[in-house]
Amino acid sequence: MKQLGGVVETSKDFQGTVNAHENAARIILGVSVEVLSRQQAVQTVTAAIANRQHQKFAFLNAHGANIAHRKSDYREVLKQFTVLSDGIGVDLASKILYGQSFPANLNGTDFIPALLGQCLAGTHVALLGAQEGVAESAILKLQASYPELRFSFVHDGYFDFADEQLIKDKLAQDRPDILLVAFGNPKQEMWIAENITSAEAMTVFGVGALFDFIAERVPRAPQFLISLRLEWLYRLIIEPGRMWRRYILGNPAFMVRVLKQKMFGAKSDGR
Repeated sequence: MKQLGGVVETSKDFQGTVNAHENAARIILGVSVEVLSRQQAVQTVTAAIANRQHQKFAFLNAHGANIAHRKSDYREVLKQFTVLSDGIGVDLASKILYGQSFPANLNGTDFIPALLGQCLAGTHVALLGAQEGVAESAILKLQASYPELRFSFVHDGYFDFADEQLIKDKLAQDRPDILLVAFGNPKQEMWIAENITSAEAMTVFGVGALFDFIAERVPRAPQFLISLRLEWLYRLIIEPGRMWRRYILGNPAFMVRVLKQKMFGAKSDGR
């Protein structure tokens, strides 16, 4: 396992597989979350690229599940996405609701580098979002780590309606294999659902703060905390003003909602 600009890149033989009967999606607060090992998730993406199949991906953590619980429009939008499990919160929820954890923690900060490590040479990866200069810095790090891949910058995360059409035109011209959108959730998923089709990108991910981590603008937790799945605690310590509401209030609220789902059996996402 190596570190990429503060991002852990897991070796290619990382996770193994899960039994076929375990692969049914699990409903977490109304959101359907795929049951995949890391290798299976990587293969899902690379197969979509190889077969030229448009596919949208999102990562669901406790914070995102809380948003989906409150916002029915966000829950509806996530039905367009292949949703991957992210973090200890949704893992605990799976254990409570279904008797077993997810096969892997597929947080985007680690999953995207793992995915890039298995992409074919020449795969085009485009970056859209974050503050001015951050995505460009991230591209320099990524290009050094994956010289066989092609990286391009689309735009930072601050643009008006006129810029939006230019962004879509640029994507339609380049049509990247992978588009990484870093607006934060739920904005990134809502924007992707409204604006990105197969004409703009083959596969697309909402990646939150990924560019900040890769560019080392925001430090990651020490490896021992990542291994203990306490990275959220590190983020709370270094960014208390921004993160206290998400973790101090959000985490208990999430667990209460999960227990209510357990008691009242609300395990359908309405599909």
